[in-house]
Amino acid sequence: MRVLLEARGLSFAYSGESYVFRDVGFILREGEIIGIMGESGSGKTTLLNCLSGIIPHVYGGKIEGKALLLGKEISKMRLPEIATKLGVLFQNPDTQLFSGTVEDDVVFGPENLCLPWQELDSSLKKALAAAGISEKRLSSPKSLSGGEAQLAALAASLSLDPAVLLFDEAMSHLDKFGVDVLQNCAVNLKKEGKGLVIVEHDAERLKIADRILRLEEGQLRGGEI
Repeated sequence: MRVLLEARGLSFAYSGESYVFRDVGFILREGEIIGIMGESGSGKTTLLNCLSGIIPHVYGGKIEGKALLLGKEISKMRLPEIATKLGVLFQNPDTQLFSGTVEDDVVFGPENLCLPWQELDSSLKKALAAAGISEKRLSSPKSLSGGEAQLAALAASLSLDPAVLLFDEAMSHLDKFGVDVLQNCAVNLKKEGKGLVIVEHDAERLKIADRILRLEEGQLRGGEI
């Protein structure tokens, strides 16, 4: 199976601080879900920021080793290029939903890449269907339940049809029904051949993962070099 995302000896420290993690290595293949667990403050979000390009493109620090997306070093890719290959679903959907309707939020990314309207419409319908939120396309994000809002944010992340999705504790504020719905979406995306990295502190939310890695004391246990 094709390798989608890889960390090779990845280490990171914020400026003037000690390393958050050191020598992290793992491989994410197509059609695979990897779960990452760790205590609060263990560096899980920082690791995802390195894997998504938020570090170093938005936040700085000292990076050693490499993070590779479809074989390309993420630190050397531009953010618009990364966005077409990797999507992130954050803990709070409000960080990704800011327009008047769900539809507007979902097409925001493709519009900013100046895709023709035919592609915009196709991307919108496909992303909404994949997230199971098509019936809410004209709704205001403010009118959605917590679970619906997270699905709308997922649709926005899927709008550019990325090969990789990163979930940063995206289920932490959802009730059991919302967790079940998001897990089912993740499994369906896996069946399509996408690769997912899901960060959570609750093992029950990672029952859909093929492998679970643990970030402890700056080391990722159970990874692949």
